[in-house]
Amino acid sequence: MNTTTRRTFLKHAGLGLGAAGLLPAAARAAAAAAPKAALPLFSKPAKMHLGTVTYNLAKDWDVATIIKNCTAAKFEGVELRTTHKHGVEVTLSKAERAEVKKRFADSPVKLWSLGSAFDYHTPDQAKLRKDIEATKEYMLLAEDVGATGVKVRPNGLPKEVPVEKTLEQIGRSLRELGEFGANHGQDIRVEIHGRGTEHIPHIKTMMDVANHPRVGVCWNSNPTDLDGDGFDANFDLVKNKIFTVHLRDIYLEEYPFRRLFTRLNEIGFTGFCFAEIPESADPVRVMHYFRSLWLAYQGLL
Repeated sequence: MNTTTRRTFLKHAGLGLGAAGLLPAAARAAAAAAPKAALPLFSKPAKMHLGTVTYNLAKDWDVATIIKNCTAAKFEGVELRTTHKHGVEVTLSKAERAEVKKRFADSPVKLWSLGSAFDYHTPDQAKLRKDIEATKEYMLLAEDVGATGVKVRPNGLPKEVPVEKTLEQIGRSLRELGEFGANHGQDIRVEIHGRGTEHIPHIKTMMDVANHPRVGVCWNSNPTDLDGDGFDANFDLVKNKIFTVHLRDIYLEEYPFRRLFTRLNEIGFTGFCFAEIPESADPVRVMHYFRSLWLAYQGLL
């Protein structure tokens, strides 16, 4: 039987320590100064991309400030909501549009989307036609400034019209816009929005009626995403049509943001998630925190 006594153990341990002490001073100093292997910052690269909507965080920023702040916070893209200080509107001349396109092209920040307030639920057919034509003008602006699509929305269900008729009208309008966008390299991104129209089964009906590869959904992280059979069932209804994502403050525990990111990664989503969060007196710091939580929820930080 091989038994190690306490005295034997201490003797061998002492020899080991003594041997270490015999190392020349220069060798010990070199060993202490040797650089340690750096741990990777992320375990794997993100598939999705993070950006911001100018509503509301950046509503008072011009284009230069948007690029500067997004670059500082490592936000990769932006959706420019209409009427904000950036001034990227249909009133821009061809030269001004080219300048906007160049400023983003020369920066790390992608001008991914233009955010409109056009909707197509009105029973007033003259207003409907006006909104459709105005959307087409906005899509031409998006093409000129280098964006890849336009965000539109439904905004409600008129009480005097059967729901099915309104959903079909919205879907047909979206199909017309998808056909127009196909000739100009532009997607139509339908925000899940509006009283009644934000229910995802209704959005699914709109997508089915539109039935166009250029027409998709802007997932909006609404509380109603949990209605009916629950989050996963609703997500599955439109998972093949999600083009972009809008995010509220992702620390809010009443919404399953971690589950959302899991499902987006499961379907291979590689588009933009846009922070749609309140303005701040310290915006870049808030953006840094938002990005860290977005990465952490995906297991990337």
